[in-house]
Amino acid sequence: MSMRKRVADLISAALLVLQKNGVIATGDLPIFQVDIPKIPEHGDFATNVALVVAKSARQAPRQVAALIREALNPPPGMLARVDIAGPGFINFFLEDSSWLQVLADIEAAQGKYGDSTMGAGKKVQVEFVSANPTGPLHVGHGRGAALGDALANILAATGHQVEREYYINDVGLQMQTLGLSLFRRAQELQGLSVTFPEHGYQGDYIKTLAQHYLAAHGPVPAGDPDSQTLERCGRFAGEAILAEIQQDLADFGVQFDHWYSETRLFQEQILDKALATLQDQGYLYEADGALWFRATAFGDEKDRVVRRQTGVTTYFASDIAYHWLKFQRGFDQVIDIWGADHHGYVPRLQAVVQALGIAPERLTVLLVQLVSLLREGQPVAMTTRGGTFVTLRQVMDEVGKDVARFIFLSRRADAQLEFDLEVAKKQTSENPVYYVQYAHARLASVFRLAAERGIAWQEADRAVLTRLSQPEEMAILKVLAGYPDVVAAAARHLEPHRITYYLTELAKELHAYYYKHRFLSDDLELTQARLLLVRGIQSVLDHGLRLLGVEAPETM
Repeated sequence: MSMRKRVADLISAALLVLQKNGVIATGDLPIFQVDIPKIPEHGDFATNVALVVAKSARQAPRQVAALIREALNPPPGMLARVDIAGPGFINFFLEDSSWLQVLADIEAAQGKYGDSTMGAGKKVQVEFVSANPTGPLHVGHGRGAALGDALANILAATGHQVEREYYINDVGLQMQTLGLSLFRRAQELQGLSVTFPEHGYQGDYIKTLAQHYLAAHGPVPAGDPDSQTLERCGRFAGEAILAEIQQDLADFGVQFDHWYSETRLFQEQILDKALATLQDQGYLYEADGALWFRATAFGDEKDRVVRRQTGVTTYFASDIAYHWLKFQRGFDQVIDIWGADHHGYVPRLQAVVQALGIAPERLTVLLVQLVSLLREGQPVAMTTRGGTFVTLRQVMDEVGKDVARFIFLSRRADAQLEFDLEVAKKQTSENPVYYVQYAHARLASVFRLAAERGIAWQEADRAVLTRLSQPEEMAILKVLAGYPDVVAAAARHLEPHRITYYLTELAKELHAYYYKHRFLSDDLELTQARLLLVRGIQSVLDHGLRLLGVEAPETM
């Protein structure tokens, strides 16, 4: 339990006393905030509870604040003082010794300090990456992969039932274009003169795939391919690219529970069932020979085509079917992680969800801004068809999985991100992941040295913790105490970067403490107390890095 939660529970208990005494109305307790003041002189925590219940109590907020303060019944040694400020805010000042409780909490959690049950078993699907199997993953896909995987970890740690899913767009024009691109490259390899398709995929990987295709299937004919050959070329290329994508993601530390093929939507008549549902609700109509979805009924700027005059369904139709299926599968919450270039697509999908009779808040779409990759200070252009792009594999090979994941998660998903490859390779404080991982490894070395000296810190009497009294120690304890709140907020707001920020701050506090104080000394009690403290720090660093999918090394 976080210290903030302890203070909130203390306030709730006081409110129950006031209800019992008839000071405030009985019933559900009001929702109030407990925050950490920006100015330390205003206390460790502050609450607006008196302003919230003043109307019910029919008294001025400051008078209510005084009544709440009087009704508080804190454990011995918890509170130094409680002040009333401004229009009725209550400021709590905790005894320094009360912060020592966090170390007991961390130890009792056995590596799960920060976990909670706030999700109450809610079933959540996180669908992410879902790149078309038409080319290797680039760094933008890598950012989405890191975000989706870390978010799934955080949601699982906070009591949600999470499933990770990759949607394979293996139907439609892009697969035909992929097949034709491979076919033309195969013809070139045979020495035939060809005109490469204007919008074809031009990366070197297509030439490699064409070589593999020729080895497997033999020569291709001159001229244009027939439909069977084109389909075979597209399927061959798509399967090969998908296998590479799967390997890249596995090496990036990302594992999916399900890989769902768009083809199944047609094979299993899921598209027909979803459209029939919309038809029954009156949200489909025919006009100009096409079938339309009445998206404007839900605030979209215009209605959307579902089936063209040719009888071919649109990509949007597949998305309708796929999301209908998601909710049919029983997910309480569906989270889609898309590239920022899909922002215009969000309103029509939200319209579909509402038309299907599903509460719109059950669908959340997170948009991920592309990564601006710098090499020697110059931006690197990335275009899949043009073939001038840096793959996720290249970035992993150059800077490593951990560095890439941590940097991808260093900012909000909807914020622009510059990835400096040269900084990412430095083993200095400029490199954020090195800074955090080194903090963990540094503490591991302290424990190895303690073992060499025969210091039995694990058997120390917890009473020695009272020796922790330095300002730096109190600062670290307060940072540790806030970790469960950070994890809960990251889950609530779907923002893994909150963990990254927190770990960087904790590492900063640790490094400053390390340079100013000796952990091992001739004072055995103080040594044991500090080892218990840094053990708590190490445990939280390990937990946070695991949530991000980053290793917590013992040596560096």
